[in-house]
Amino acid sequence: GKYVVYRTAQGMSWTRADGGGKPHPLTQSRDSQSPTSFSPDGKRLAFHQDGPQGLDIWTVSIERDGEKLKAGTPELFLQTPFVERDASFSSDGRWLAYASNESGNLQVYVRAFPDKGGRWQISSTGGTAPIFCRNGRDLFFYDLANGRIMMASYSVKGGSFVAERPRVWSEVSLTALSASTGATQYDASLDGKRLVAATYAGGTTQQNSGQVIFLENFVDELQRKVPLGDE
Repeated sequence: GKYVVYRTAQGMSWTRADGGGKPHPLTQSRDSQSPTSFSPDGKRLAFHQDGPQGLDIWTVSIERDGEKLKAGTPELFLQTPFVERDASFSSDGRWLAYASNESGNLQVYVRAFPDKGGRWQISSTGGTAPIFCRNGRDLFFYDLANGRIMMASYSVKGGSFVAERPRVWSEVSLTALSASTGATQYDASLDGKRLVAATYAGGTTQQNSGQVIFLENFVDELQRKVPLGDE
């Protein structure tokens, strides 16, 4: 809760969450790196990186060096011929939810962390931006087909991740997600009873999301208010 990590043109950087201090580089990379989730203990960061075949999921260890953050050597978590992105740690750190287009469309999947080879598909009509609720029982994701936030309750039996059929959590549409790199437009509160989200103003669709104002004769008006030669 003390730091914010974000994507930059040269990798990832961090800054203090209270707005004090200056940004500092966390990783250096020529490939685009987008941080998506910290493990519950704050000692590992998941991110997706733009590789030769598209986006792949990596993790990197994070250490506190006094009041600064220091990253270890990035480790590959999942790389396939498909796109993998939007990785999210579960509240106990045992699972990683992510989005992949291996079926032809982006869907939400879950794998164990560290990966043991098994995977479980959560969404069926298209999904991305999964977020584990901190209550350890629910998983949110964005429904691409209908633009809604969905929730799937789950349990763990042995080494298997058992998810119930997803249901609508909210009918409110989120603002458009990036089709290329992904962008989580919402987050869950610690108790899972509230979400903070970026939505369209004035309605649930992009068509009635705001206004465009044209200001004509701007230069003439500017010269009227500030005549040439005036300081």
